[in-house]
Amino acid sequence: MAAQRTIVVGGGGFVGLTLALALRQGLGEANRFVVADPALANKPSRDPRASAIIAAGKNLFEALGVWASVAPNAQPILDMIVTDSRLDDVVRPTFLTFAGSLSAASRTEADGAPAQPFAHMVENRHLIGALVDRASEGGIELKACAVSGFSNGADGNVVEFSDGTTIAADLLVAADGAKSALRERAGIPFYGWDYDQSGIVVTVAHERDHGGRAEEHFLPAGPFAILPLTGKRASLVWTERRNEATRIVALPKNEFQLELEKRFGLHLGNVEAQGEARAFPLGYYVARSFIGERLALVGDAAHVIHPIAGQGLNLGLKDVAALAEVIVDAERLGLDPGAADVLEKYQRWRRFDTMAMGVATNGLNMLFSNRSTVLKAVRDLGLGLVDRLPPLKDVLIRQAAGLTGEVPRLLRGESL
Repeated sequence: MAAQRTIVVGGGGFVGLTLALALRQGLGEANRFVVADPALANKPSRDPRASAIIAAGKNLFEALGVWASVAPNAQPILDMIVTDSRLDDVVRPTFLTFAGSLSAASRTEADGAPAQPFAHMVENRHLIGALVDRASEGGIELKACAVSGFSNGADGNVVEFSDGTTIAADLLVAADGAKSALRERAGIPFYGWDYDQSGIVVTVAHERDHGGRAEEHFLPAGPFAILPLTGKRASLVWTERRNEATRIVALPKNEFQLELEKRFGLHLGNVEAQGEARAFPLGYYVARSFIGERLALVGDAAHVIHPIAGQGLNLGLKDVAALAEVIVDAERLGLDPGAADVLEKYQRWRRFDTMAMGVATNGLNMLFSNRSTVLKAVRDLGLGLVDRLPPLKDVLIRQAAGLTGEVPRLLRGESL
């Protein structure tokens, strides 16, 4: 008879909740799963942001029984355009276009299934709400407090919570974000650099239907992404130099509106911000190790990349799928899921993909976030060439959808 396992996840965002659900599915109800995060006290979630969920991520949420609750509020990305211009240019020529659906040739199996969008936009509050509901229904313990400390023992960790309680756990997972207190407590260095950029995030309403089109406008300060939401709305991820971003979000409403229109344009009619714009610092960081003694790092606790490719959250979902598969397979073989050799398999699986994505996003940011006329000519030539090569675009879409390489079972839509 298999031993009862206790796994504690520190961090109740997308990544932490999704991991707990995946482990609950694979290891069964006889085991104990705890998710701890002070933000769980906020019901419903008030997170004003939105996220792009790639096709592999949608497969994962379908396998966990979450997507049906999210689908009514999910906007498929049906196509995408890329422009490269200066802020004051009268015309922004389109250099690259993508159809947003995965063709039959780009799917894992030619099973006759209809083409699916390579990504959906979902408001964070809807996804967090669906994950919390599913976790509660599945018997996962949700503690509205932080993991305040842990100590390693021969057979597991003793995990301490800010409410004064303790739990003996076979494994502790740090899913507590880029400023992870658990990573720091474990003494794992976090290397990288600051971009001196901030991402301004705001939801806008517009007069005309977006038709499911996403737009990426490369401007000298950084990318200005228009990402479609349900209804006549869009989520903006607007990159500026740090000082300029601070200035813009502090502007009076009428002055902010002028800055918004200058970048957004009027192709969708009048545009107006809904709610308060917020600025988040951008950087590239990666943990020296994704694991410690009976400890695994996932999501932003393990890596932070530039949002230029919209892959930050999806990297975390890949961590979830890989770690859950490694732990479940180990348990079925009678192995200790918190043992060093089991966790090392997770690290090997995820580290190369994470580093490759970090290098790619860093390179793209350096290439596009500048005022060099020479670099602009080179990159526009490159974008134009890619646009004339449909097979290459198909490969890029498939990679963006998370369906290349050694794809974990959950990301293929298979249960553990």
